Amino acid sequence: MGGAQRRAPGAQGRSSYIAHLDEGGGAIWGWTPAPYGDEEEEAKETPPHSARPSADRGRVAGRRLGGGARAPTGGVAENRAACPDSSMPPSWAFPTLLADLCAAQLAGQVDGTRNGQRGLLASSLAQSQIPALVPRDFWALPENVTVLEGATAELQCGISALGSTVQWAKDGLLLGPDPRIPSFPRYHLKGNPDKGEFHLHITACDLSDDAQYECQVSRSEMSPELVSPRVFLTVLVPPKVLQMSPEAGSSVTWVAGQEYEVSCVSGDAKPAADITFLQSGRMVSDVSVDVNTGSQEKLYITEAIARVTPQSSDNGQLLVCEGSSPALDAPIKVSIIMNVLFPPGPPVIEWPGRDEGHVRAGQKLELSCKARGGNPPATLQWLKNGQPVSTPWGTEHTQAVAHSILLMTVRPEDQGTRLSCEAHNSVSTETQESGVTLQVTFPPRAIIILGSVSQTENKNLTLACISKSSRPRVLLRWWLGWRQLQPTEETVMDGLHGGHISMSNLTFLARREDNGLTLTCEAFSEAFTKDTFKKSLILNIKYPAQKLWIEGPSEGQRLRAGTRVKLVCLAIGGNPEPSLTWYKDTRTVTEPRPPQEPRQVQLGNLEKSGNTFSRELLLIAGPSDNQAKFMCKAGLLSASRQLVVQFPPTNLTILANTSALRPGDLVNLTCVSVSSNPPVNLSWDKEGDSLEGVAARPRSAPYKGFGAATSVLLRVSSRDNGHRVLCRAHSAELQETVSAFYRLNVLYRPEFLGEKIPVVTAVQHGEVLLPVSVSANPAPEAFNWTFRGYRLSPAGGPRHRILSSGALHLWNVTPADHGLYQLHCQNSEGTAEVFVRLDVHYAPTIRTLQDPAEVDIGGSVEIVCSADANPILPGMFSWEKLVEEGEEDSLDDMEQVSKGSTGYLKIQNAKLDQAGAYQCIVDNGVAPPARGLVRLIVRFAPQVEHPSPLNKVAAAGDSTSSATLHCRARGVPNIVFTWTKNGVPLDLQDPRYMEHTYHQGGIHSSLLTIANVSAAQDYALFTCTATNPLGSDHTNIQLVSISRPDPPSGLKVLSLTPHSVGLEWKSGFDGGLPQKFHLRYEALETPGYFYVDVLPPQATTFTLTGLQPSTRYKIWLMASNALGDSELTDRGTQLSITTPGLDHPSAGEPDHQPPTEEPVGPPGLPLLPVLFAVGGLLLLSHGFCVGGFLWKWRRRRLAEGISEKTDTGSEDNRVKNEYEKSQFAGDRDISSSTVSTSDVEPYYHSMNYFSPQLPPMLEEVPEVRGFTGLEGEDMVFPGPLYDEVKRHYAPTGAWGPLYDEVQMDPYGHHWAEQKYEDPRRIYDQVAGDLDTTESDSLPFELRGHLV
Repeated sequence: MGGAQRRAPGAQGRSSYIAHLDEGGGAIWGWTPAPYGDEEEEAKETPPHSARPSADRGRVAGRRLGGGARAPTGGVAENRAACPDSSMPPSWAFPTLLADLCAAQLAGQVDGTRNGQRGLLASSLAQSQIPALVPRDFWALPENVTVLEGATAELQCGISALGSTVQWAKDGLLLGPDPRIPSFPRYHLKGNPDKGEFHLHITACDLSDDAQYECQVSRSEMSPELVSPRVFLTVLVPPKVLQMSPEAGSSVTWVAGQEYEVSCVSGDAKPAADITFLQSGRMVSDVSVDVNTGSQEKLYITEAIARVTPQSSDNGQLLVCEGSSPALDAPIKVSIIMNVLFPPGPPVIEWPGRDEGHVRAGQKLELSCKARGGNPPATLQWLKNGQPVSTPWGTEHTQAVAHSILLMTVRPEDQGTRLSCEAHNSVSTETQESGVTLQVTFPPRAIIILGSVSQTENKNLTLACISKSSRPRVLLRWWLGWRQLQPTEETVMDGLHGGHISMSNLTFLARREDNGLTLTCEAFSEAFTKDTFKKSLILNIKYPAQKLWIEGPSEGQRLRAGTRVKLVCLAIGGNPEPSLTWYKDTRTVTEPRPPQEPRQVQLGNLEKSGNTFSRELLLIAGPSDNQAKFMCKAGLLSASRQLVVQFPPTNLTILANTSALRPGDLVNLTCVSVSSNPPVNLSWDKEGDSLEGVAARPRSAPYKGFGAATSVLLRVSSRDNGHRVLCRAHSAELQETVSAFYRLNVLYRPEFLGEKIPVVTAVQHGEVLLPVSVSANPAPEAFNWTFRGYRLSPAGGPRHRILSSGALHLWNVTPADHGLYQLHCQNSEGTAEVFVRLDVHYAPTIRTLQDPAEVDIGGSVEIVCSADANPILPGMFSWEKLVEEGEEDSLDDMEQVSKGSTGYLKIQNAKLDQAGAYQCIVDNGVAPPARGLVRLIVRFAPQVEHPSPLNKVAAAGDSTSSATLHCRARGVPNIVFTWTKNGVPLDLQDPRYMEHTYHQGGIHSSLLTIANVSAAQDYALFTCTATNPLGSDHTNIQLVSISRPDPPSGLKVLSLTPHSVGLEWKSGFDGGLPQKFHLRYEALETPGYFYVDVLPPQATTFTLTGLQPSTRYKIWLMASNALGDSELTDRGTQLSITTPGLDHPSAGEPDHQPPTEEPVGPPGLPLLPVLFAVGGLLLLSHGFCVGGFLWKWRRRRLAEGISEKTDTGSEDNRVKNEYEKSQFAGDRDISSSTVSTSDVEPYYHSMNYFSPQLPPMLEEVPEVRGFTGLEGEDMVFPGPLYDEVKRHYAPTGAWGPLYDEVQMDPYGHHWAEQKYEDPRRIYDQVAGDLDTTESDSLPFELRGHLV
């Protein structure tokens, strides 16, 4: 504990109370039995040691009270286990001092300072005497126990005196009499107390349980206190881990023979672990061990360091560190892998044959070198005479063998070469080497004959034959043809690469008959029996030729220059062959050197024919050949021939006395003919005019010819610049003329040619070149163009460029470029100016066009079209009416007039079909023609649509449904609608009536909606009247109850085949409910009828199939709805057909079967049968739903058709008669209303009383909000809205509006700009429309035109 230890005075015997003062002065006390023998120094605590704890360890005194916990500040220990329990009997062995001290501690009456503690304890111990105890026998005493950490321990304690209180002390700390020992959860007393069994049982032992224990028995009435001998509970803690350096599991690289240190450290253990090292299974002896204190008291760490010297046999083996301990069943081990580096073994060279080192030159030598062992494997290096040779090498890791192959071709210079192989690796201290020396056998590389084999006959010929170095030496012998010659001398010398050189000399007399024989020197040796080495030469014995002459033109023959001349030199005999050399005068004749020049001389090769030799000389005779002497030589022999050549002047030159000429200057020209044969006559000519010359004294002429000269005097002008003055040299004998000219260079200022102000025409947006014809010498230095007083940039601009010729190039020409352009140019001699006018032609643009033009029907009107164009041509105006396909576009009844820039279209007695859109087309030949759109509106009185004598609308009269009456009319200007019922004006203030009026162009519509239709009040005749300032018109509509459909009409044949017939008809009034059609047909020769339903149900065309060829059929058509079928009558609902035979596969509509029509007379009003009154209400709801769907579907189709038609008309600029003040100007009630589902197509139309139809309007088709079930499906519309018959005046197009529906200004008669906005604009802005007040203060380049 390290504190001072004091024993109370007079304390003797087996046990006593002792007090200790720790380092801080605090008291540490407890019940401590005195040691046997009373040695006080044995009570001192001994420090831990690596060895097993001493047997005296149980005698350590001074253990802290309460498990060793120091009292907190205040000085009182808080562990109640240190104080006696209140339940203890009064005979407990604690002295009165301890009881008083515990009472003071619990009551908080003890002084908190450390000094107070020390004083209280010291004084108490000084005044108290602890009596000696009488021992009592134990029947079971505790013994020393050793357990592993985590195991269970039990200490025996059995007493004979029953009834005493027993408790255990741990290192002097009393554990208490409670068998459960609550302060130590792992401790409890085990056994039967009635039998005196008080065994201390400890579970899960840990290091804190390693202590001295004693069993204490308290004093009782029957016995004194007893204390057992102290015993030790030793807890063994095994080492958990071994830490190795280098790291365990790793591979370490060591060099064999070097010493390395390896450390191994155990974890905390008790006792300290024993560490040993195993190297490749062998114990390592050189190990130092150091034991240190562990991470906590009583634990120890063992650190061992081994010094290892690895050997090559340890490579790949393990170095193991083993940690053993009594606490371990088996040692724990960690290891590292030893990668031991050691040098390889010596290399071995494998020779491929028996005679090591003996090779022949040219042999492919392959040597293998191997070295075994070594880590890393050996690196092999071949050396040739000590110099490294680049060769690859490989390793066989399984056998630890490195091998390398040397490939080489043996050469003579390899004689005596030492080839060696070295083996080493990174740990080799020295390089190991093995080698072989080459002994090379090689033949002579060549045989050489020295000396000339050419010799004059009858003279000695001396030669020497020498062999190149060989090993071994060779012998030499001579052959002349097949005859062997004896040498005069033989010599052997040392050669290269350890070889020998042989030499043989030969001398013999040359004879003419030996010429051309082969002289051979042959080398041979027993070492080269398969090879022959020799050198041969051809003897050349010289002797002279016998005769020489020339064949060719005869002497004095005149040759014309350019004539091909052939001279042949011939010789007989001679060796060598005669060279036959040609000479011209004194110079040797050779080929001309420059290859690009024409070959004037061609020297032939030496030809041989038998014993005769010849050589040709071909030449083209020229001036230099005149009087020339050509000679041929062969050795000492020679022959010659002289030529006479006639030629024109070789050079004709004109010389001038001055080079700088200006208009009015005099120039003297001299013409010189250098040489000719015969002489020539000279004459002058200027641009075809002859000039008189003056002859001059001739000069000496080359080529032995004749010279001539003449001169002329001229006065020049600017027109003479560039003219040529010609000098001609004529030879009468040769009839040939040679000419030369002199070009006059007259300097003058610029001069312009052509008309004064040329006019150039250009087209707008095109490009144009303003040409200039200017003459000047020197050329003009600059061309400066100005336009309207402003200079154009010489460097060019966005729309112009000045060419090098001075011409002005313009592009993207505009009318603003029209005008006069001025060119100013100059040179060193002066300046000049010229003007050019540019006339810009541009496409016409319409400036004014009256739009729209209005006229009453039958009146007159004149449409004026004014245009801006250049040029303005007569008849450039034309007019065109925009019509749809199939309509008449003739303007024969109109007058077209053109006057200058204005065109007129005059219309007399205007008719309705003349209304529409017209184009004013202006074409002056410059594309594109201008087109202006103008509408002609013909005003006319209202024309109400009368599709039948009586329109019918069906609705249920149950006061819950509604009906909509449609009234449509045409008229210009806008129309006002009024309604009457049975002749009485309709009160539109009645909330049951609501009117909507719509106006679109010349088409107007009124929709009268009747809510809560009553059969009594509303089944009546309604009259719609349309009125405008030009008149009025009306129509009648009958509101009736729902009923059976009316019969269809107009049944006709569209197509006919042997097996089918195509039919078409007009649907009748559907009775207010959806209707469908049925066909009944019969074959006239076959009894019975066939019935077919038309699909889709509302279709008005159908193809009946399944017919037989060449058969007559009768066909009936009927309509039906939910209330019944239409009548099956003969009027328009039946027809007879005959199918064609198979030889006539198809036919059109038969001529004998015209389509049936209804009677001409108007039908009477249909009666209201009782069936309608009874069954109408039952089927009304179904009819309303179906009708609402059809009406909404039809509205969508019509909207698409009208939209498409309107867009097409807008794109094609096709416009009809339109007049509109306001699209909704005629609305009586602008509030919206809900349309009933009964708003179905209410019209029934008769063809017999047909008036021109009007197209539906988008506003007339209110959206059916109560029916959306089949809105998105693709359904076939039941039929056209109106019968398709010829109109009286309306344009064609069954679905198109009478006039294209174009948005108009609500209060004007002009077009809306957004509808007819032409991308090119209706009236183009032309140059004349530009602001003429443009400021002239800006320079021209900044005005945005040419610059």
